[in-house]
Amino acid sequence: MPDDPFRTNLSRRHALGLLAVTAGGGVFLPASARAQEGDGLRLLPDAGVCTITPATTEGPYYFDPVLERSDITEGRKGAGLVVRLQVVDQDCQPIEAARVDIWHCDAEGHYSGYPGQGDGRDVDTTGEKFLRGWQRSDRNGIVAFRTIYPGWYRGRTTHIHFKAFPSDASVLTGQMFFPDDVSESIYASVAPYNRRSAKRDTMNGDDRILRRAGSGVQSAVRQGESAYEAEMIVAIGRED
Repeated sequence: MPDDPFRTNLSRRHALGLLAVTAGGGVFLPASARAQEGDGLRLLPDAGVCTITPATTEGPYYFDPVLERSDITEGRKGAGLVVRLQVVDQDCQPIEAARVDIWHCDAEGHYSGYPGQGDGRDVDTTGEKFLRGWQRSDRNGIVAFRTIYPGWYRGRTTHIHFKAFPSDASVLTGQMFFPDDVSESIYASVAPYNRRSAKRDTMNGDDRILRRAGSGVQSAVRQGESAYEAEMIVAIGRED
């Protein structure tokens, strides 16, 4: 039976192993590099160590569509992607029932819900809610979203926005980033990414937000049997 990239029912023992790492290197490995034992899943061994996730700018395209859902594609075309975020505290212990919102642009660089987008600033997606949604983390602190690989727009490298609410009174706003080589391969070979006439103008090394945030916001990416998979630990520090 083919492996399900959306599966998140970790055993407690494997969840503790997962907590020891966070996405730090923008690693890309083929599906054969995936490590499993029984019903457990752990992150890539090259993903780094658990460190406090830096807050980054919310950006201009956030709104809450009041959509609790795991599949946020709404029919948008592109390379399939499963995003897993694990919310943990400053001691790298999972936070259960944390709300996690994600939102990102489509294959052509457009966010839902806003006018004045696109290479010609003439795309209006007002009233649409594609590629947005939120979930509550499970007992291992994990949420999983089915979406498409994010596209790009001028001045920014490839990224996904998120908000993690460990409680009603606190929130961490951040972004997760993707390896340039994976992004370039998808943009050159997969429709509709490769139909754009404009050329990508910002790589990871040029993105000011990524430079300020550091390596702790680089997702670990691999190619599964039916979709790409991106994972990152969101470690939330103790409030002052």
